[in-house]
Amino acid sequence: MVMATVKKGKPELRKKIHPAAVIQQRKSYQRKDGMFPYFEDNAGVIVNNKGEIKVSAIAGLVAKECADFIA
Repeated sequence: MVMATVKKGKPELRKKIHPAAVIQQRKSYQRKDGMFPYFEDNAGVIVNNKGEIKVSAIAGLVAKECADFIA
């Protein structure tokens, strides 16, 4: 989890600091099976203080590790 600001989205969410979970990152990382996945940009989803996701749907790709953590 990280603290982040909303760059694109609803005006009431923009320019405020929110806790978020990272679902995509540009920097490659190594999985246990030897793969080095990376994405075109960084992305995250806003979560509440308990770690529960505030959104109803996530558009785009999600890293396998994040999908397992979220589900």
